[in-house]
Amino acid sequence: MSEEQKNFSRGRGFSLSRGLIFAVLCGYLVWVVYPVFWVAYSSLKPDAEIFRDAFALPSVDALMWENYARAWREARFGDYFFNSVLVTGVSVAAIVLLGAMAAYALSRFYHPLGKFTYWLFLAGLMIPVQLSIVPLFFELRALGLLDSRLGLILVYTANGLPFAIFILAGFFRALPASLYEAAVVDGCSEAGAFWRVMLPLARPGLVTVGIFQFIGIWKEYFFAFMFTSGGGEGAARTLPLGLANLSLTAQYRSEYGSLFAGVIVVTIPILILYLLMQKQLVKGITAGALKG
Repeated sequence: MSEEQKNFSRGRGFSLSRGLIFAVLCGYLVWVVYPVFWVAYSSLKPDAEIFRDAFALPSVDALMWENYARAWREARFGDYFFNSVLVTGVSVAAIVLLGAMAAYALSRFYHPLGKFTYWLFLAGLMIPVQLSIVPLFFELRALGLLDSRLGLILVYTANGLPFAIFILAGFFRALPASLYEAAVVDGCSEAGAFWRVMLPLARPGLVTVGIFQFIGIWKEYFFAFMFTSGGGEGAARTLPLGLANLSLTAQYRSEYGSLFAGVIVVTIPILILYLLMQKQLVKGITAGALKG
């Protein structure tokens, strides 16, 4: 076979490989996106139409916007939405801030107990959350923080710190020490060098941690159910519990239109956050891979 034929065969094989990969990725895209799209348009259909033809698009002249109103009003989604925004926002801010400070101190400065403390934090990643439920329950009850937003914030912050420290420590280790030294020579204190120089340079890591923690806390059900189910009506409950409450308000009838509407209400903030921050997320993951 001539050299030209060999090059042609290689090029054709490469094109076939690219075409196959593109087809697989398109199939995966449909596999992931279509269920979300199906839930979205099913939330605008009456239950009878969902059962009669589950995959048909809703009639334009008969869109059931009442499903969203029923979920928001009767299932108290307004209260749950406020609780989720407050708990998630404060928890993510605390995790990013405290995780950055701890990761910076543990990765940039030597201390006899520094490595032990770092591995102690990482041990939290290996402990199943189910094992911590009983001691956490009694601890929160002793502090009077059961059925409270503050109790959930403390639990989520403690649960998210090991991941944040693990990710951010790698970013801070990869930053050149000369930048820190230059800041100190220019008159910055230790705190000034951290806040003005080192922390802004770790922005990709901060964004990555913030997004992952936001998604995890926003959709978290287990802790919220265990620590807020005994409170008053919607006292500190979050949106995942609101979805379960839809079945209670419907007296366990199959009101799938309202249930799908509730799912969309829970999903929209995550989609908005991802669309706004996808570039920073990709940069953070790529930077972490290269620096690791």
